[in-house]
Amino acid sequence: MLLRLLTACVLLLPLSAAAMELKISTLYPDGTAAVNRLKEAGKRLAEETDGRVTLRVYAGGTMGDDRAVQRRIRIGQLHGSLAQAGAFASSYKDSQVLNLPLAFRSLEEVDHVRAELDPVIREGFERNGWVVFGPVDGGFAYLMSRNPVASVSELQRQKVWLPAGDTGSAMAAREFGISPVVLNLGAVLTSLQTGVIDAFAAPAVPALTLQWYSRVSHYTDMPLLYTYGVLALGKQHVERLSDEDQATLRRVLSETAAEMDEAERADSQRAMEALKGQGLEPVEPDAGQLEEWRKLARQATDRLVAGGEVSEEMLARLNALLDEYRGD
Repeated sequence: MLLRLLTACVLLLPLSAAAMELKISTLYPDGTAAVNRLKEAGKRLAEETDGRVTLRVYAGGTMGDDRAVQRRIRIGQLHGSLAQAGAFASSYKDSQVLNLPLAFRSLEEVDHVRAELDPVIREGFERNGWVVFGPVDGGFAYLMSRNPVASVSELQRQKVWLPAGDTGSAMAAREFGISPVVLNLGAVLTSLQTGVIDAFAAPAVPALTLQWYSRVSHYTDMPLLYTYGVLALGKQHVERLSDEDQATLRRVLSETAAEMDEAERADSQRAMEALKGQGLEPVEPDAGQLEEWRKLARQATDRLVAGGEVSEEMLARLNALLDEYRGD
């Protein structure tokens, strides 16, 4: 009887009575601003939950690529990841609405759209098993190349890198008539050095920090697509916390993601200026060339919708917000 009574008491203890260490993986190297902010968030969580909730950050990709990390999250070896939103797109495909080719012409347009769609994206992920904080600005991706590229026909003559496993980009590439070279992230610099590729599309920060810029001499002065990241936790792990601790977790990580968003935006702009300072020459498409790029981008977007990568409803919301901002 005593054993049964003790067992019943243990089962009745609140989940928050036991400490839970949330293990977060990221490709960001240790010491970067994003990793430092996550660690600071961990300290805040520990203080505000009396040590019941803490964070441990595995930086620099030590837990493997995005697929490996998500497998670890499913089985509980990890609990979350700070990564590009595309890593989670299979869970909520409409999250890619911000990544459509040539959808945005300025950061002001991005901000106008995100003001309405950020909560929609977070809710969509949560319905599909992820508690998401963000988006976190990743900046515009630009085409950077060894040879100047102003027109689509010039693009088609380049050996363009495409990330492995990026089905959306692969569909868009076909619309632009590109036969890309598909490589993992770690092979890009070597492939630039050996001439396997001579062009890539990337935001300024990775192009600078990974030294890719050192193997090209031009960038096409036209934002190809907007990029963003998210901090995503497996919902099944978050729900193990008490309601009180869940509320604290959501508040602290929401504030941290907002700080990251602002800081990463500023870092992207500084990185772009640094690339220009390193001698990368801008190539500006003329009006006719720009219209051809946009026409093919619209066709690529239609292909993505037809392929189920983004819903017609979400695309309509994006276009309505852009029309609203542009006064169309």
